[in-house]
Amino acid sequence: MMKVLAANIEDVMREAAARWTLIAYFFLSTIFIIVFASAINLDIVDGALAGAKLFGKEVDMRDSISIEKLVLGFESGFSVFLYIICTFMAIFATAHLVPRMMDKGTVDLYLSRPVGRVKLLLSRYVAGLILAASNVIYLIGTVWLIVVWKTGVMNARFLFGGLIIFLVIAVLLAFAFLVGVITSSTAVSIMTTFGIFFFGLAMAGHEKYAAAVSKDWQAWVIETLYWVFPKTAEMGQAVFGFVGGDQLPERVLRALSPAPFLTTAAFGVVCLVLASWLFTRKEF
Repeated sequence: MMKVLAANIEDVMREAAARWTLIAYFFLSTIFIIVFASAINLDIVDGALAGAKLFGKEVDMRDSISIEKLVLGFESGFSVFLYIICTFMAIFATAHLVPRMMDKGTVDLYLSRPVGRVKLLLSRYVAGLILAASNVIYLIGTVWLIVVWKTGVMNARFLFGGLIIFLVIAVLLAFAFLVGVITSSTAVSIMTTFGIFFFGLAMAGHEKYAAAVSKDWQAWVIETLYWVFPKTAEMGQAVFGFVGGDQLPERVLRALSPAPFLTTAAFGVVCLVLASWLFTRKEF
């Protein structure tokens, strides 16, 4: 299995480089990092923020602000933005992995190897996760280093918040693999995966939707859909809450409970199992 995984990682990276995906992936992240580094200028006096410039504009500072408090608030809010950016970029960079593998000629080459189909698909999935994780580490790690450089404050929670982002990427990639096996289309994989992401955001209001309908079975359907699909809104709140620490709103504390994590992860596992099963039965 390790040889198969190593070979697929090499194939995925070579393919990403050849199709400019890898270059575009890290180029966009680098541009974002440069803009971020140049946009924030802080004047720190005795551990407090005495002045600040954001995107070239002076920020009105009536009273000095504790730099630790500022960093905590900034990183918790900014982590939600990184959650969206990292997730979207990962989908664009990896959704093609199954449709590309299933192209005529390419799939024949893969299936001619003495490797089972399940191992082939799962190793390609892991290779996609490694590609996505490398950019998450690069983007979040560099932003964290810039904040440390400009403020001297180290908030390790900001780094570990990337683990929640990675969980969402892993779940959505599993769904993209399932759609890719069924349709063999990169465009459909990207569109449906984005659809699942936004559907999860919309279902954050499932309690209000269930209360607004007139039939019990309609409320039951809404609640079932909420628990079946990934909790992308709750995952974003969890990133915010985990990075921000204590004294959080109740809705954020609910997002940090195990249920959204477990049900979201279960959705990804089911998608990956179904994708593997369908791939073993697919005729080429």
